[in-house]
Amino acid sequence: MATAPVTQDATDRRHRSRSIRGAVHAKRRQRIRIGRESYALLLILVLAAVLYTWAIDRAAVHPYYTSAVRSMAADWHAFFFGGLDPSGSITLDKIPGALWPQALSVRLLGPYNWAAVLPQVLEGVLAVWALHRIVRAWAGPLAGLLAALALTLTPATVALNRHNIPDTLLVLLLVLAAGSLQKAVRTRRLLPLLVCGTWVGLAFQAKMLQAWLVLPVFAAVYQLAAPGSRWDRARRLLLAGTAALVVSCSWLLLVWASPATNRPYVDGTANNNPFTLVFGYNGLSRFGDDPHALGAVAGTAASRTTGNTGWTMVVNQTVGPQIAWLLPLAVLALALGVWWRTGQPRTDGPRTGFLLWGGWLGMHILVFSNSNGNHGYYTTVLAPALAALTGSGVALFWAEYRAGGRRRAALPIAVGITALWTTAIEGPHSEFAPWLLPMVLMLGMCGSVGLWTSGPRTPRRAVHGALAASLTAVLLAPAVWAASCLNPHYPGSPIEPLAGPVGPGYQDVQGHRAKIRRNPLNEPSPRDTALLNYLFAHRSGEKYLLATQAAYGAAPLLRATPQPMLVMGGFTGLTPYPTAPQLSDLVSTHQLRYALLTTRRPSTPASAWVKKTCTPVPPSAYGRNSDGSFTLYDCARGN
Repeated sequence: MATAPVTQDATDRRHRSRSIRGAVHAKRRQRIRIGRESYALLLILVLAAVLYTWAIDRAAVHPYYTSAVRSMAADWHAFFFGGLDPSGSITLDKIPGALWPQALSVRLLGPYNWAAVLPQVLEGVLAVWALHRIVRAWAGPLAGLLAALALTLTPATVALNRHNIPDTLLVLLLVLAAGSLQKAVRTRRLLPLLVCGTWVGLAFQAKMLQAWLVLPVFAAVYQLAAPGSRWDRARRLLLAGTAALVVSCSWLLLVWASPATNRPYVDGTANNNPFTLVFGYNGLSRFGDDPHALGAVAGTAASRTTGNTGWTMVVNQTVGPQIAWLLPLAVLALALGVWWRTGQPRTDGPRTGFLLWGGWLGMHILVFSNSNGNHGYYTTVLAPALAALTGSGVALFWAEYRAGGRRRAALPIAVGITALWTTAIEGPHSEFAPWLLPMVLMLGMCGSVGLWTSGPRTPRRAVHGALAASLTAVLLAPAVWAASCLNPHYPGSPIEPLAGPVGPGYQDVQGHRAKIRRNPLNEPSPRDTALLNYLFAHRSGEKYLLATQAAYGAAPLLRATPQPMLVMGGFTGLTPYPTAPQLSDLVSTHQLRYALLTTRRPSTPASAWVKKTCTPVPPSAYGRNSDGSFTLYDCARGN
């Protein structure tokens, strides 16, 4: 009788010891999984950094934006207002938020192309990291890693992150906004929702109205899925919307409230109103047939008619290879992700994530399909949604595959559809990489067949091999097109950064035209050097080194030297600044002597005054050919 308690105590100790050992082993396995995930994420971030930084010292940066960056880096007044030249006589035809990081970088590191592009690289890598965290919190570690990898390998993203166009910052800020919204839905706290509105407002500073495209989606998702009563959700949305509106319009209000004599003239407008710049010139004029909406000046034909519009825009021969490789997989993930969660509570987290990213994707495709003047690189804003849906979809399909049942067929079907879709996107460009399409089809067939035919007795290595082949088939084509950005044979155009054998940059090389200009900062061409030497030699205290007709002629000179230059007519050459009387006053008060006119822009009252009043300088005097495209006038000597 006395031995029973001892035996029971020994059994309890053995059970406790086993429990402790089990807990220790579980924690060890968890640490190993976390360690592997961290290493995988680190490798993805390193891959992103390599793709975005390789040879950025030779990047073909945008000539117009880089000119403004050089000017903004030289003067704080021009920095704040987005002055196109250091004196801040006229602004950009955009608001300057996206160029502020670039101008600061150039001010700190010097006038080099890589210094202007470096902030874009950092923004791109941060977007990959942020998307991983957001998708991981929603759909798990595997989904987070796959989403980060898909975003890293999106060709449009790689091309743009190696450039200095504003969309990179837009993407980062909207991804952060989506993460804050997801947190607000999950926690019912007001602060994350206000932070979401703030991020959207900052994104507005980068790309204006395009940042607001997510607002209807965010509002609908929050109203549908957030905890609390309907009126409580509506009240919180109103507060967040107010935050977004205040932050969005902050720069506009400051410029509007500043006296016109103390700030640059607002480009793109006939009324010098910053709200016209945003809502007219860069807004309503891109829809419909009114190029002068709200007092805007007409945009250039190139900026309003690119052919990238309509419902087939994102899959056409130019834009499709940049963004659309994962489109069928993302749509299938969205459809099944929502369908399989039917019957779940209104606040169901997995379904909310699919609605969030699916709404993001659908809203942008809707707007791009019904607007004009869309450049191919605009579609990079679709990349986070496609990547999130792809990562979460593959993770969901894999979980259902391992669970068995009829849903296990979703994974091999998704892989097969994606491989076949590659035929439609890659087919018109089969000469680019002749081995690519056969390789994708072979891997897709092996992966989908292997997954479809595997059973309970199939070795785990065989199943994992089929999964690896499937993932390779899904990501190989976008990876190859993304890597083409590192190949000098496929140069990105300075104004249209695209990956692979498409776009004006590739066409110039194929047509044996002049070498693609990299638009280097602080390195003028011999022709521009001769002009600058002439202007400096004949300058006698004037405020402006030169007046140019439109930004086309001013851009290379502004990149070469941080000297004040009067850009007549702004970007298009049609903005009514300066007027002919203003130009006459500048000449009579010895603030301006020379003007450079071009035949590539329409005549304006200011350019007509120059031709009538000033004396042409012989082209041989300033190192230009007498081809008639540019003519230098000396206004100190009248006709």
